[in-house]
Amino acid sequence: MRSLLTITLLVSGLSGMAAQKPAASTESDHHQQVNRRGDAVMGFSHLTTTPHIRLFTNGGEIEVSANDPRDTPTRDNIRMHLEHIANMFAAGNFDAPMLIHATTPPGVPMMKKLRADIVYTFQSTARGGRVEISTRDPSALHAVHEFLRFQIADHKTGDSTKVMARQS
Repeated sequence: MRSLLTITLLVSGLSGMAAQKPAASTESDHHQQVNRRGDAVMGFSHLTTTPHIRLFTNGGEIEVSANDPRDTPTRDNIRMHLEHIANMFAAGNFDAPMLIHATTPPGVPMMKKLRADIVYTFQSTARGGRVEISTRDPSALHAVHEFLRFQIADHKTGDSTKVMARQS
């Protein structure tokens, strides 16, 4: 009986310690899972690429570059993925971000609803590519900015969440 009581106390103590896990560790675990799922969904490694996400007065952009300019397989995979993403988003399909983040990112329901008012344009860059997102609809613009801010935070890109003028 004493052994059973000791085991019960030990298990409940360990459960309590797990519940008190520091937020930083949980946040770190979440970020690792985002990276793991992202690598699988996107077809390239977060370790060999650099994403940048920018908010503009008319929308924003998602840009990904291979870290090594000679890494043409990664560059090509980035281009293939981003072109696919631009087409999926234009069709109202946001499955990829939902798979990567394990949640529906903010802004997605409205972006789906107003998809006819949002333009997604893929462009190749020297080391990868970008998806430019633009709209004239204020509700769609708000949704796009919500979505991009979430991407900045969840991917920890370090990019500004402030809206700026698009550079030519």
